[in-house]
Parts: sequence; structure tokens; C-alpha cells
Amino acid sequence: MDFERKPLIGMVHLKPLPGSYLYDGNLEGVIEFAVKDAKTLEEAGFDAIMIENFGDVPFPKTVDKVTVASFTAVAKAIRDEVSVPVGINVLRNDGIAAYSIAYAIKADFIRVNVLSGIAFTDQGIIEGIAHELAKLRKLLPSKIQVFADVHVKHAVHFFDFEDAIRDTVERGLADAVVVSGRATGKPVDLEKLALAKRISPVPVVVGSGTTYDNLPELWKHADAFIVGTWLKRNGKVENEVSPERARKLVELAEKLRRSS
Repeated sequence: MDFERKPLIGMVHLKPLPGSYLYDGNLEGVIEFAVKDAKTLEEAGFDAIMIENFGDVPFPKTVDKVTVASFTAVAKAIRDEVSVPVGINVLRNDGIAAYSIAYAIKADFIRVNVLSGIAFTDQGIIEGIAHELAKLRKLLPSKIQVFADVHVKHAVHFFDFEDAIRDTVERGLADAVVVSGRATGKPVDLEKLALAKRISPVPVVVGSGTTYDNLPELWKHADAFIVGTWLKRNGKVENEVSPERARKLVELAEKLRRSS
């Protein structure tokens, strides 16, 4: 990932996969929708995309084998259609599955919601998986980068934010840290983002809430931006990616790069 250009990473939110409660029995439809969104993002000029099993509510802490298999099928179809870097996030916190899928399809990075520490979530208490993931990375060496959330969204945290950043990087071995708002689509706390940028030795990624209106301010404090909700038609997360919104955000990012 070229963090020098402050990349825009567009979200491909998957429809419910086989094995999930809301799956409708049409895997080909899931693939078609996902590939279309990925191609829309690439054509608009996004620097990378990230694929996430967003539709698989309610989420387990780790996913079943059928989810890994179907996620891999969708991700491979996307990988075959786009040339930009691809990332994988397996909800709620299955970094082992994410790395496995990324390795199989030759993806470029993964996102892990709880790499270090403990998060209190709607799935219960989620513990960090840094040790298990480090073992897998040693077994299957690759250039896959690990983006790790610090005080992940949809959760309550009791560890100090500054300590959590240091633990995630120094003890969790994250390649980048992700700072998000309270929930999907919610903006980040600018003070927390600025603090992360000051103390993190690795790139800082905005994980939620980036919009056309706030990107110029976020640009001052971050190295990359994961964008999902705002890109969708009418700003609704369940809709398809809007080509117009995607192009508009890319054009703004290009202006900000030229003025930096």
C-alpha cells in the first residue's frame, strides 16, 4: 500500500453469504453484486478496495468453514476483475480466516478488528488474536499487511487509547492502525485521530465516517481512508456503490494531494 499518496480504500460490503442467517440461496447474485461494486470503485479511481462479509448478521466471533469457502469464492471473483490492491475483513474478528483467504487469492492486506486487548461487543467479549495471527504469518510468509483497529467501533473499551495503540503496534505487530467512530458510518473523533497520528510509528487509517465534507479535515491527520457508507447510493450502506459519489470523492482527494 502506497501510504505516501494517502490512498482511498473503498468498501465492498458483501450480501449475506452461505451459512449466514439472511442468506437468500443465490451465491451467484452475491458475487455479481460484489464484483460490480469493486469495478465501480476501480473505475472511479479508488486506490484499493476492501471486502467484508457485512451482510452476515448476527456475526459470530469466528466464522464457519462454509463462510470461509464462500467468501473465498467471492473474493477470487473480485481479484480476477480488478487490478488495485485488495483487502479482506472477516467479521466479527476472524483474522485467521481473513489472512487465509488473502493468502489464497493473493490479496494485499487484511483488517483485524481486535488484534490486541479486549473489546466488549454485541458478540460478547472478544479477545485479541495477535499471537495466533503471528504464528500463521510465520507459517505462510507473504507481503500481506495487517491493518488493526484500535478501540474498534461497535464496542466498549476500558484500555487507555494511547496504550492500546502502542500495544497494537509494538506487541501485536500491526502494519497500520485503524481509528473509527462509534459505529458504521459514524465519524472519527478528531482528537483521537490526531493523537494516533502523533504517536503511532505505523500509518494511521480512518476506518469509518469519511465523507466528501470532512475529508479535507481528516486529510491533515491520517495516512489512508476506508470509505463505505458515504459512497453508496443515497448514502445508504445497504445500497450499491454510486459511481457519481465515488468519482466525486476521488476528485477531491486528487485536489488535496496536489495542494499538500
